[in-house]
Amino acid sequence: MELLEGTIENIIFQSDSGFVVFRLRPGQGQVLGQVTVTGNLATPLVGEQVELKGNWLEHPKFGQQFKAESCRRVAPTSIKGIERFLASGAIKGVGPSVAAKLVRYFGSDTLRVLEEKPKRLEEVPGIGPKKARQIHESYTEQSEMRDIMLFLETYGITGTHAAKIYQQYGMLAMQILEDNPYRLAKEVSGIGFRTADQLAMALGWDKDRQERIASGIDYALLQIAQAGHCCVPEEALVAEAAKLLGVEKLEVSLVVAELRKKDRLCVEDFHGLTLMYPWNLYQAETEVARLLVTLRDQAREVGGSDPEQLVADWEQAAGLQLAEAQRQAMLSSLKHGILVLTGGPGTGKTTVVRGIMELLEQQGLRILLGAPTGRAAKRLSEATGQEAMTVHRLLEATGGVEGTPVFLRGEDLPLEADVIILDEVSMMDISLMHHFLAAVQEGCRVVLVGDVDQLPAVGPGSVLKDIIRSGQLPVVRLTDVFRQAGESWIILNAHRINRGLAPQLGEGDDFIFLEINDSQRAADRIVQLCKEELAQEGFEPLKDIQVLSPMHRQTCGVENLNQQLQAALNPPLPGGESVQVGGHNLRGGDKVMQMRNNYTKGVYNGDIGFVEWVSGGRVSVRYPEQVVLYEKGDLTELHLAYAMSVHKSQGSEYPVVVMPLSGSHHVMLQRNLLYTAITRAKRKVVLVGSKAALNTALGNDRTKRRYTLLAERLQREI
Repeated sequence: MELLEGTIENIIFQSDSGFVVFRLRPGQGQVLGQVTVTGNLATPLVGEQVELKGNWLEHPKFGQQFKAESCRRVAPTSIKGIERFLASGAIKGVGPSVAAKLVRYFGSDTLRVLEEKPKRLEEVPGIGPKKARQIHESYTEQSEMRDIMLFLETYGITGTHAAKIYQQYGMLAMQILEDNPYRLAKEVSGIGFRTADQLAMALGWDKDRQERIASGIDYALLQIAQAGHCCVPEEALVAEAAKLLGVEKLEVSLVVAELRKKDRLCVEDFHGLTLMYPWNLYQAETEVARLLVTLRDQAREVGGSDPEQLVADWEQAAGLQLAEAQRQAMLSSLKHGILVLTGGPGTGKTTVVRGIMELLEQQGLRILLGAPTGRAAKRLSEATGQEAMTVHRLLEATGGVEGTPVFLRGEDLPLEADVIILDEVSMMDISLMHHFLAAVQEGCRVVLVGDVDQLPAVGPGSVLKDIIRSGQLPVVRLTDVFRQAGESWIILNAHRINRGLAPQLGEGDDFIFLEINDSQRAADRIVQLCKEELAQEGFEPLKDIQVLSPMHRQTCGVENLNQQLQAALNPPLPGGESVQVGGHNLRGGDKVMQMRNNYTKGVYNGDIGFVEWVSGGRVSVRYPEQVVLYEKGDLTELHLAYAMSVHKSQGSEYPVVVMPLSGSHHVMLQRNLLYTAITRAKRKVVLVGSKAALNTALGNDRTKRRYTLLAERLQREI
């Protein structure tokens, strides 16, 4: 990297995420004229002298720029530089006129006087004791901030992280960091164990310090939760933390014992197994169990003394003859405070949901509809003819991208409804279910709808499966498939796959298997299908066709397919602007996905949109409900979405699903993954790959075990 020194002339742009653009006047002996500098740095101050490390880049629109990777602040030494620094507004009580007075009076000693002899400021006409004290305190604060920035940058901590640390701790930052840098992992948003550990190692901490091991145990628990578990056996936690920290298991065991004594770890003993929880997941699991039982036991009856007659009357009015399981579901909605309705595609869940809504509306009850994702909520709205919202919007979620969301709706401000129907509940993790149930007011009825055979939630827990497994709440499973002659083979084959049977092929043109054993040839054929063959059948490649892959890596993985599909479906235009994000270049027209919940922008993990334009590192994306502007520092939230993982497709439907089945994906080839993928399709499924890979998926019904005790809590075994 190159070194560039100079003085900050003016700030052009800065974002909350830490991306900044400014003009720099280089020092003597360096390049001539002003330089445009960009980077993810703590915003410097006008007039500051800085030393930058980075590289020169040629921007297609804005010309030559210096992309800074680090920024070291140096107090200005020239009289002109001192005046520009003071006039920038960085020091409270000092504007351009006061700055000029100070420099005229004290010359090159001005900054030393501000720091060491603030009483002398009163010698300057117009500055009294109160203003002198204000100027001194503000300058001292800025000096300390620069010292902290320099201290952190010396140890490899980026300017963006440095600014967050200073914002959290202020003048105590350096003392806190030297005493226990692992506090950062718990107390500073966006800084995790890895960054804190990097700083601690640079400061010379020993690997076996108790504070380090304790922080590593917390991090190991976080990693375990991200793998879908609510808890984990103590032996597994010790092994994971020891591996992560590079220390002996005995050392970790001793710290675990100490943390247990201090109640800093949450422990549940179950049938001789000691299970360790993060506190938030322990609270979520225990509360979900309690709230579900409360809903079951404290329900108010509706519909008078003859619910069977109400259902029969509804059948007659609707001109329908319900299957027995469908009729039981409608009866249960009248009799019970909570109902779980599960079943595969084509089993009539939508008919039952509409019937439950009409039946309960006839009783004068107010109904709310929700689903975990925006796409699932939109599907529910289309199916019922009534507005449905995401669970986050129902709960009025606020907060930042990196922090835990704050839900305005909760026990103190419950949802205003007599009935709440949630769809796609298999996608809800234990934390979101906890927040939802906490916002259900006393006497409200809850209907949970989902396909328990689909993939479990990405987050911790197996809520829907555990509720059903417990046998303690009313559950209706729909099994009869209502398939009319001439309808799609997708539903029939979905149920065959769910039973481990091979799909029936060659019976129609809506479920196709293209046998291609070579991964590269399969990837090429997928591109050809999307660009030409399916387009010739009348499907729009970007809007109607979704490629779903079991894995991110490999030739037929999400990453490579996205690159190839982007090149084929949205090639770069001459002179068109783009911006690099990870390994991708985003440009106008690209199909993209939001990769995490952003409560400020109102976009959520899994939302799909299209890039409208790219300019100066900024990207505008049109989503179905709104247009969202992304600054350069926000772009890591976006990912190409020509292809996506099966997990990311949950809750959605697409006219056409194209899915590779490659032997290189054997780790992820599971029956429930294949089942989930093909049930996303409404009109056509195309499987591309080897029959061996298809048979591997059909034969693998060993879903990965998740450690959770929700079912046992509902059964009162704990």
